[in-house]
Amino acid sequence: MDADVCPQLAAALHIDDDTQAPRIVADLSDVTFMDSSGITVFATAYHQVNTAGGWLRIAAPTPPVAYVLNLVGLDTLIDCHPTLEDALTS
Repeated sequence: MDADVCPQLAAALHIDDDTQAPRIVADLSDVTFMDSSGITVFATAYHQVNTAGGWLRIAAPTPPVAYVLNLVGLDTLIDCHPTLEDALTS
């Protein structure tokens, strides 16, 4: 997840201003790398979704991605779950 793919991710996570209480789960089980571009996309999405009264969850981050999320503290804002099923049922 770098600057090349982040525009697509941002578009997928974008919500319209009139969206009420969006609920988004991002499955990162196949993501092996995330740089600051991915962090920015998730932080922006978190703020949009939170403002709209909804939630954003991250599911199954791989160890390298979980490390980055923890390093920058994004895992304190966005709920991270070990599996997709956990993220969907929490």
